[in-house]
Amino acid sequence: MDIESFRAYCLSFPGVTEHFPFDENTLVFKVLGKMFALCDVENFASFNVKCDPEKAIELRERYEQVIPGYHMSKVHWNTVRIEGEADDRLLESWIDDSYELVVASLPKKLSSTLPSR
Repeated sequence: MDIESFRAYCLSFPGVTEHFPFDENTLVFKVLGKMFALCDVENFASFNVKCDPEKAIELRERYEQVIPGYHMSKVHWNTVRIEGEADDRLLESWIDDSYELVVASLPKKLSSTLPSR
């Protein structure tokens, strides 16, 4: 996966916007104002995604390329290195999970405004 395909995939979800709230290199993807993914655009070696706490531990134990979220809550976020045994489809499934987790946490009034994917 490269930065262009990561960005395109994140933007393919309903209600997603992209921002640079921290600095000019950290690209953040939000759904209705809530962050679900981020990466460094200058050095795209990894990305961060939100994860169910139990699944986060499972993924870290199973895949060397998955580590606790860098500069994030270690309970709810994973950093995923691009290089490793997981293929693009698996990386995309972790992005899917992050998006769905954030949408599920939104108030029904907001989440009901999102078209289905």
